[in-house]
Amino acid sequence: MGSPRRLPGARRDDGGRRYGARRVNVLVTGADGFVGRWLIRRLLDDGREVYGALRPSQPVPAGGGGDLAPEERAAVRWVPLELTDDESVRACAVPLYDAVVHLAAVASVPDAARDPGHAWAVNAGGTARLVHVLAGAKGEGRADPLVLVVSTSEVYGCGEPPPRPRRESDPVAPCSPYAASKAGAELAALEAWRRAGLRVVVARPFAHTGPGQDPRFVVPALAQRLKFAKRVGAPVVKVGNLEPVREFLHVRDVVDAYARLLVRGQPGQIYNVASGEGITLEQVFFKLADLVGVRPIPEVDAELMRRADIAHLVGDAAKLRAATGWTPRYSLDDTLRDVLDAQAN
Repeated sequence: MGSPRRLPGARRDDGGRRYGARRVNVLVTGADGFVGRWLIRRLLDDGREVYGALRPSQPVPAGGGGDLAPEERAAVRWVPLELTDDESVRACAVPLYDAVVHLAAVASVPDAARDPGHAWAVNAGGTARLVHVLAGAKGEGRADPLVLVVSTSEVYGCGEPPPRPRRESDPVAPCSPYAASKAGAELAALEAWRRAGLRVVVARPFAHTGPGQDPRFVVPALAQRLKFAKRVGAPVVKVGNLEPVREFLHVRDVVDAYARLLVRGQPGQIYNVASGEGITLEQVFFKLADLVGVRPIPEVDAELMRRADIAHLVGDAAKLRAATGWTPRYSLDDTLRDVLDAQAN
């Protein structure tokens, strides 16, 4: 489909501020989410003109924790976006963007399991609506954005894991409504690339955490419970299944990968965002306990168990490294300290 047009890289001499004679316009959907806020901060630092898409009912993100500072919020052009509404999607896509980072989703595995239809409507259907509108603008010659669709490593599923980190060429076998809906989003986005030439790049991030993550997710949840146990002197901490093997990137490393993919990602390609360093959730629990300064007994609580837990989910990011030069900068211990430091006592 011809040589891909790229956004300019963020360099010291120009901060990535110019695209021809104007600023680079980037739309971030899910701008009020955990990763969205960190990505907006990174894009502003790179000199991008950032549009932040929020659900119409959502307020502009407030300060504190991993949220945006007042001056950062003021630098963003906020636009409403309801992914399940055709007119809202069309209106959000009226400005001419150089790039779109599509983060908006039902991002909680339990939430998607409680209402699979809604998860499909937002994650798969909403992505299909968005790329359809963007492909239409390209077909009319009004815009040709690079569209980074953020999927999930959960699409690899619950089958027998390979004796190595997962690669992009491995089959997908989603085993939860969340993972299935994100696989649907990938299909919709890549179909728009094949059919209409929309410059779609797919990122499959593996588990990540950092300051400001919702405490329903495993690392901040464990951190909260351990800090509470220390405060009240509790000998036992309730946990879910601690046997699965995961990796945990710092959110700063993840948004660095996304920023690099906007510059160096190849349309039509999928990229794992991963460290390749697996660790059991039990090891994460005791690392956090050591950092908090407690040694409690973990006790499994059936209410905290997931019905479809993937036993081993570690990724190979060789393709991402080769394309962008990306490498994680934060160690797991640094990442866990940042989570603990950001939580209110």
